[in-house]
Amino acid sequence: MNFFLETLRVIVLFVYYLLESLVFLILPGRKKNVSGEIVLITGAGSGIGRLLAVKFASLGATLVLWDINQEGLNCTVSLARGSGAGRVQSYICDCSKRQDVYRVADQVKKEVGDVSILINNAGIVTGKRFLDSPDSLVEKTMHVNTMAHFWTYKAFLPAMIAANHGHLVSIASSAGVCGVNQLSDYCASKFAAVGFAESIDMEMRSLRRTGVKTTIVCPYVINTGMFDGVKSKWPRVLPVLDPEYVAERIISAVRQNQEIVMIPRILYVLYFFKSFLPVKAAVLIMDYFGILDLMNTFKGRPKKE
Repeated sequence: MNFFLETLRVIVLFVYYLLESLVFLILPGRKKNVSGEIVLITGAGSGIGRLLAVKFASLGATLVLWDINQEGLNCTVSLARGSGAGRVQSYICDCSKRQDVYRVADQVKKEVGDVSILINNAGIVTGKRFLDSPDSLVEKTMHVNTMAHFWTYKAFLPAMIAANHGHLVSIASSAGVCGVNQLSDYCASKFAAVGFAESIDMEMRSLRRTGVKTTIVCPYVINTGMFDGVKSKWPRVLPVLDPEYVAERIISAVRQNQEIVMIPRILYVLYFFKSFLPVKAAVLIMDYFGILDLMNTFKGRPKKE
């Protein structure tokens, strides 16, 4: 193709896409209907997974819920049915184990059907300095937070591609775009989750499977118990997030086919500055927001949970 014409085409489309994003920022597009969609949520037994299940239930979706905690799953199923879910199926699945994911995935296909919205939400955190992190927990973090995404995509993406219809949702973290003290394994796993999801999005575009959407969610600390003890230095600017608010933002992002969601919105600004500032300047800003010492008061979820 002619160099001048190709360059002109890119410039015109670039400006158009910028204007389009600004318009949708001011006037959000119509939300798609998820009634009848089969939504699979990992880590559905508590926290954000449970809230997403309840909200999707109220929208008429068929729910497939995975967790390793039977008691937690039972509670989520009850809440989802109380919110009007037409059908809810729950399964015990250890997402850190590839064969367990494949086995339960086959069971889901036979008993419920092809999953059309896949939400990889299950996650764990060690919260220790790198040299104090046991090898077993480092491996577990990578298996649950990253490798599980590989296995669930392998299991459910082929049907989405065949139908050119589906949605892949990765509940990552702001720690997936910025390194944080005492979260080396967690950051590594979330950086990998973000990169993996972006790569699959590029594959879908290359395959012209534009009906298969991708949403990557990067929230700050959420008050679900997973990061219990963590406090914000400036809560009015960068607060510990309310789970209900986060779940609502995720639902809206999925229904509007938003590719990347950072919560709260100030993270877009911080990430923008991080992309070009000198490292010392970026570290200075992180220190100002208390991110360098964020994990000093970390306790985590009680063992029984």
